[in-house]
Amino acid sequence: MKKLLNSFSIFSVLFFFVCSCDVDPEIEESNTVIEAEGISIIVPNGFDFSTQQEVQININDNTKNVRYDVYAYSENKYYAGTETFENQEGEIVTEGFYKSDVLSKLVFSGVPFEGVLSQTISLPKYYDKVYIRRNDNLKYSSSIENIISEKVEYNYSSTNKSLAGKSSLPDIVSDFLYCVNGSAQLFQVDPLTGDLTDLSEMPMGSWTCAIDQENKTLYSIGKSSPYPLMKYSIENDTWEIVANIGRGGPRLDYNYRDGLLYFSTGNKLYTYNPTNGVNLNTWIINGLHSTSGGDLAFAEDGTLFLCTFSGLYRLELDENNEYQSYRISADNLPFQPTSMTFDSNQELWLANNASSSDLIIMDTQTGGWRYNYGVNANNNSDLGRTINDLTTFRVFTQIEEDPDTDGDGIVDRDDSYPDDANKAFEMFTPSKYGWGTVAFEDLWPTNGDYDFNDLAVNYRVVAILNAEGLAVQLDFMINTKSNRASFTNGFGIELDSILPTQIETVSGNILIHNYINQNTNGTEAGQDKAVIIIFDDSNSMLNNEHKVSVKFTSPISTNDLGMAPFNPFMIIDKLREKEVHLAYMNTTTLGLNTFDVEGTNNDEDGNYISNNGFPWAINIVHDFKVPKESKAVNKAYNHFDSWAISGGLEYKDWYKDNPGYRNTENIQF
Repeated sequence: MKKLLNSFSIFSVLFFFVCSCDVDPEIEESNTVIEAEGISIIVPNGFDFSTQQEVQININDNTKNVRYDVYAYSENKYYAGTETFENQEGEIVTEGFYKSDVLSKLVFSGVPFEGVLSQTISLPKYYDKVYIRRNDNLKYSSSIENIISEKVEYNYSSTNKSLAGKSSLPDIVSDFLYCVNGSAQLFQVDPLTGDLTDLSEMPMGSWTCAIDQENKTLYSIGKSSPYPLMKYSIENDTWEIVANIGRGGPRLDYNYRDGLLYFSTGNKLYTYNPTNGVNLNTWIINGLHSTSGGDLAFAEDGTLFLCTFSGLYRLELDENNEYQSYRISADNLPFQPTSMTFDSNQELWLANNASSSDLIIMDTQTGGWRYNYGVNANNNSDLGRTINDLTTFRVFTQIEEDPDTDGDGIVDRDDSYPDDANKAFEMFTPSKYGWGTVAFEDLWPTNGDYDFNDLAVNYRVVAILNAEGLAVQLDFMINTKSNRASFTNGFGIELDSILPTQIETVSGNILIHNYINQNTNGTEAGQDKAVIIIFDDSNSMLNNEHKVSVKFTSPISTNDLGMAPFNPFMIIDKLREKEVHLAYMNTTTLGLNTFDVEGTNNDEDGNYISNNGFPWAINIVHDFKVPKESKAVNKAYNHFDSWAISGGLEYKDWYKDNPGYRNTENIQF
């Protein structure tokens, strides 16, 4: 609770911020500002300050046992700081780097039921695309789809296209080129089509990768000190650090004959034990015309090939236990090779050192080569990113059926809950690793100072789905990040399309006072709709993550369930009937939307929008950094005004940490 401030009466399309500090000149210059007792800006009638959209995803695919992962997609990369590293020329450099966060924005996974996978998801409004990744027993493909009229329609069809005119082996093995780069991206290129699919975000950017095919494991060495040996499980999509190698370099391959990693930099070749990162041997390589860049690869017959910026070489160990290099390509190449791998047909693939790499096939006998994919291939196959190393992963046709331990019709490799027949998949709001924030002012229905830090609750909602894609449980991950009020405030969520009888149990909520009455199933008593009081005292979940689980009596479609976080609300100072909701949302059965107050009632309509158009609660589909005490939200976020004035059309991501978006001195961290 804050000191009650006087409001200035102004017509209904105006909302204003009352704050004790001077008007920021930059905000005055860039927005329509009317000076009064505070700051007033014109906001369209009916604007609800929402930052999220409801999107229906419809996927049609009749293939058996194929899993889809759907991500929120943005082409923009974020600035991730600076790195000091040894580049592929062997130079130590320091530079800024940018990363894509697509693979950290997983929204839901599922397998089509009777050929259809349909879910209703919640996304920030600034997203206009989704990234759909298809996994057919580790045969990945992907598509970027536009959100049109709050829907995405995706129909899968097998194309068997081949820009390179190359055919696959007959139903025995499928090759995929696994690629890494210095931006910490692990992605796949289909050598038949040139199609690119993101697979995982690496712990560190890298110039190297190699695959242990038998154990479905990829190894990579980080590009920066202490040069960690990183291990990736292709089946489980997990990373671990094996050891710190202590040296960097551009070349790596795995030799299945001795089970060792072969690593090379400059004119040196090393072997490492992949289980512990111990260096076992070191050799000199003689005869290289250039020792910069490149890669190494073992052919099927065991011949070791190495490339540098001067071309392709064959290596042979002599009687002095040193490697002699024999140049295969007659001339220096017109491109700088950074990577090299053999496919199942024993064709040698290379990639060049470019911001958008080309994929090249080279003949190991003559050194002849051709561009297969990329800008220089002239076949509309621009990859759009750097490949600093690549390796081949082979997917073999399975003859026996995959196991389905719980018998729910979803094979174990696609089932997030392989031992529970009632659970199979998960859907996340806002994403698997992201947080949303609901922030409140607690002086309703009078005006506050609009710093939205009286109560700010971080949330991640996980809908657990069965094999048919229906919700059987909701897990609310809750963390109270700000509690700057002097009141004892509570927090609840109404599932406004669900009846109390549709809830089987509620667990994990914390009630320490005596003003909340519950039904035997854990929902709040006396409510027409299902209401879960998460806590009745905000200190009980302050700066500590909690899980509140809601189990349904029968499965519910995500379309019927509605958009998380549903109808969240604050209970002011243990007065159960005094609820604060998002703009234009309804009270629960036990709440009252009109109150007699000392001073001016600025919510005469009871719709949680003040008489001058401002809310007492906002939902940000992001980990919202709340303003400092008595710093109005537009003092902390420079484009909040522009967003509101436009009715939410401009600066839809006003709350992000983009350059020029924030005044950090006015924000709590």
